[in-house]
Amino acid sequence: MTKGIAHISPIWARYSTIVAEKAEGAYIYDVDGHRYLDLTCGIGVTNTGHCHPQVVEAAREQVGKFIHAQANLVYHQPMIRLVEELLTVVPEGLDALFFSNSGAEAVEASLKLARHATGRTNLIVFQGSFHGRTVGTMSLTTSKTIYRVRYQPLMAGVFVAPYAYCYTCPLGDRAKREGPVPAFPGGENCGLWCLKQVRHLLVTQTAPEETAAMIVEPVLGEGGYVVPPPEFIRGLREICDEHGILLIIDEVQSGVGRTGKFFAIEHFGVMPDIMIMAKGLASGFPLSGIAARRELMDKWIVGSHGGTYGGNAVSCAAAAATIQAVKEEGLIENSARMGEFLQERLRGLQRQYPAIGDVRGLGLMVATEFTTPNGEPDKATAKAVQASCLENKLMLLTCGPYDNVIRWIPPLIITQAQLEEGLEIFEKTLVSVIDAHRD
Repeated sequence: MTKGIAHISPIWARYSTIVAEKAEGAYIYDVDGHRYLDLTCGIGVTNTGHCHPQVVEAAREQVGKFIHAQANLVYHQPMIRLVEELLTVVPEGLDALFFSNSGAEAVEASLKLARHATGRTNLIVFQGSFHGRTVGTMSLTTSKTIYRVRYQPLMAGVFVAPYAYCYTCPLGDRAKREGPVPAFPGGENCGLWCLKQVRHLLVTQTAPEETAAMIVEPVLGEGGYVVPPPEFIRGLREICDEHGILLIIDEVQSGVGRTGKFFAIEHFGVMPDIMIMAKGLASGFPLSGIAARRELMDKWIVGSHGGTYGGNAVSCAAAAATIQAVKEEGLIENSARMGEFLQERLRGLQRQYPAIGDVRGLGLMVATEFTTPNGEPDKATAKAVQASCLENKLMLLTCGPYDNVIRWIPPLIITQAQLEEGLEIFEKTLVSVIDAHRD
């Protein structure tokens, strides 16, 4: 087995050297029998937990019938069933669906659709966004230079506007206050400067008549698990409506119950023109999709986009079972309830340990941002805490441009007892790491 590892490309940035044997629910077991509490969910993929019985059975049954039926050649029942399930959860009016394999592919599809539907070329994205690693989606990604380094120049026609990152905004409150912090923090004095900058962009860099779409994450993922104030997303909708620009909502990481709603956009009361789904959609099977209004899909030139594996039968069967499990088992409600508990406990730790500058999130998409006494990003402490947690069999990930944010991505089946198990390890780690830094 060690020999095999030596021949795996080093391009993957390694989080651990764990060799997994099996996984169940909220836990991963390595080949030596060690059990890890997995609060990474494969980066927000296994929302129903590892090997959810209903998903496993649906996939197993479909494998016995057929594995692949190419979407250009035939309709197949798993995709039809998935479409019917999705129509019960996507925003009303998004009544046409297209399927791919990964989040990046779905983002690419949304861009192609927007350009065909509007006849325009340019795109507006937001600082801190992550939309993928293909040349097209790298062009939209601004969360870290590592995703773009030595691949540039990239796709032209992309313009970057500020995201409503209230904690770091010099014009607003930095959310460093005692007591509970609102789910949607916002500076009272900022006047939504970020929205003004979007309007400024349309005057100075990309004219409205050449701007096809804005693409935005309703909660930043790789960019730091940032929750914007509702007025920001609503303001983008207003600007788009004023100029005939499409609003594309990227729910790759925030969808399928992650934020305590089936899709995060539900928190903002905004209707997207196109919505992107992936990660948790099929509980680990590769599947992504976009949902849009039929009138937009009808403008997409037939045959101008596609894919061999998109809408794979086994993945579609798993996705339909995933949606059913999320609804039938109350996983969205559990996400909201456990997320509230998790944030409350983390804010208690924040009051004890000033190195935690901010706690924020929606549902089970929660961030703890580490900062130095002068408010600068504290990557060293965040990485030390993450590494110590792993040594103690707790799996957590960092994110943000400076890797100073520890993100909590538990499966939606998580129990309070399991969260308490993780929080106990996290607190012990905080004590040891912070004491070591004092020495």
